[in-house]
Amino acid sequence: MRIIPTELPEVLIVEPTVHRDDRGFFLETWHAQKFADAGLPARFVQDNHSSSRRGTLRGLHAQLARPQGKLVRASLGEIFDVAVDIRRGSPRFGRSVGVVLSAESFRQLWIPEGFAHGFCVLSEDAEIQYKCTDFYDPSSELTIAWDDPALGIPWPAVGPPLLSAKDRSARSLAQFAEDELPHFPGQGGRGAA
Repeated sequence: MRIIPTELPEVLIVEPTVHRDDRGFFLETWHAQKFADAGLPARFVQDNHSSSRRGTLRGLHAQLARPQGKLVRASLGEIFDVAVDIRRGSPRFGRSVGVVLSAESFRQLWIPEGFAHGFCVLSEDAEIQYKCTDFYDPSSELTIAWDDPALGIPWPAVGPPLLSAKDRSARSLAQFAEDELPHFPGQGGRGAA
């Protein structure tokens, strides 16, 4: 397994070791001890699996009261996966990183607590699986506009995105009050990690 840093130091690309032969392949998508040794959390409590078609854009999502770290991978197809630092007081507040994840590359993206997550589908179909460090809590969910111009996310050109009603009505990051976002460690406030 190889850990590759991104422009946001807390967001990491995980490149598992893939064993291939005439039969196909084998890899460990999660190994608590190896991930802990690499500095990634060893405790996940929920696994999610979604399927989407080309042009679908999901996000940007986070939780305040029960923040979730996520380990994301594409098990079918290809996606452009995005993490945005939404921690008030962070020197990288509002900055994002985007990574192409595909079933062929086996790469995963570690998105820690305090970051919003979203993705768009680049292939005809895609299945995304991700592990979460806390349970889904709809009452603490934050939805940030995927096309917030202040974020400047370089989404790939996939035509008009297919969005949920929730994502169509999302607010820009600037429209969130101080106490509606997580805080950078040492800055106090709700959701400080």
